[in-house]
Amino acid sequence: MKQAISIGIAAAVRFLLMNSRYAQSIQNRVEVSTPINSWKRVEEGAYLYGNGINPYDGDVYHKNPLILVSTQWLIATVPNAIPVLFVLLDVLSGILLLLAARIFIGEMYEKQRREMKTYAKDTEELHLVEADLVTVPMSVGFAYLFNPYAILNCVGQTTTVWSNFLLALFLYALSRRRRLLALVALALETQINLYPFVLLAPGALYIANQQTPPGKSRFRSITLSCALFLVVFLAINFWSSWLMGGDWSFLDATYGFIINCRSLQPNIGLFWYFFTEMFDHFRTLFLYSFQINATLLYLFPLTFKLHKEPIMLATMLIGLTAVFRSYPCVGDVSFYLALIPLWKSISMFMKNNFIVGATILVTSVLAPTVWHLWIYNNSANANFYFGVTLIFCTAQIFLITDLFFGYIKREFCLKHGIRVLVDGKEARITLEY
Repeated sequence: MKQAISIGIAAAVRFLLMNSRYAQSIQNRVEVSTPINSWKRVEEGAYLYGNGINPYDGDVYHKNPLILVSTQWLIATVPNAIPVLFVLLDVLSGILLLLAARIFIGEMYEKQRREMKTYAKDTEELHLVEADLVTVPMSVGFAYLFNPYAILNCVGQTTTVWSNFLLALFLYALSRRRRLLALVALALETQINLYPFVLLAPGALYIANQQTPPGKSRFRSITLSCALFLVVFLAINFWSSWLMGGDWSFLDATYGFIINCRSLQPNIGLFWYFFTEMFDHFRTLFLYSFQINATLLYLFPLTFKLHKEPIMLATMLIGLTAVFRSYPCVGDVSFYLALIPLWKSISMFMKNNFIVGATILVTSVLAPTVWHLWIYNNSANANFYFGVTLIFCTAQIFLITDLFFGYIKREFCLKHGIRVLVDGKEARITLEY
């Protein structure tokens, strides 16, 4: 009953704000809307498509044809239901995260019970307790439903609402061992934002670890997942091409636009200011360096380290791509922040919580303030706004690295004990960067 009331309140807050006088200003905020997720651009692309004009010929529309056809139908048939659809999808995302977290935390608890004999004697405070099976999933769901970033993202009617829904569906399908559903959701999300393709690694590992019978090769299961993802992804691309009458121009307008970072409109990311100041003959080198950093650089080392804990791997990768993608927004941040309560058992090892929380809060207030001083008052410049977004990204990096190091420290302490003696004195466990 409490869950239903809370979900209803979360939906009501979104709906009321969406119909308030603040909705338009929220929709115009650069922290909320980007060239990739702006609903205004989606509406304009649908209008062009409905009037027989290819929306990919210009520099306005950057979504795949499936979204183009769907939104054109929605705008033409049920325009008044679109705000309700955004609220419904966002609330469903929170519910799916809650249901997925319930299964994930149950599996962690069972794993702990099986391995209890191998743990050191003085590690009881690091163990999950039975009450966590209820409180942790609730915390995950409410951390999304009542996160101000998620609420702003929904009120702004950005397509990141759809992305978060697909990511939540991907995690829920993984928790239920629905390989095909998980890969379809991931393929659709990759069509929208490109970067989530890295989640194929934790997805394939989780399915192989959980679903493979003892006599079946894990490598075979992983290969099957990768092959299915590739088939679904290519099928969606060919279907998109068919919708556009055999035209492949959407590839450059979607993937090409994201990779080449053609729009330098300010946002909460790192790309826009750097490439505004970049000399043209260096642009290609640094562009692909930034894109590798956002995708492949952390994928392989983290996969090797966390192959036995694919959900932690997924959390890390979702967080890293949210920080380092070319067009990030607060909706991307809200999604991975909702996954943090899932790792309650490592909270005692996370030492930067206050610094990170205070920094995120201060920069969230400063960003619109400095933007107003820059754009409207002419008493600041781009350096001021970029400084705030740079600190915001730094705080997120501190949070992600603290989460990872906390996980490593907990695993060490479970095996060797919290209090390690060196020459008869209690040692301090640290990890150096």
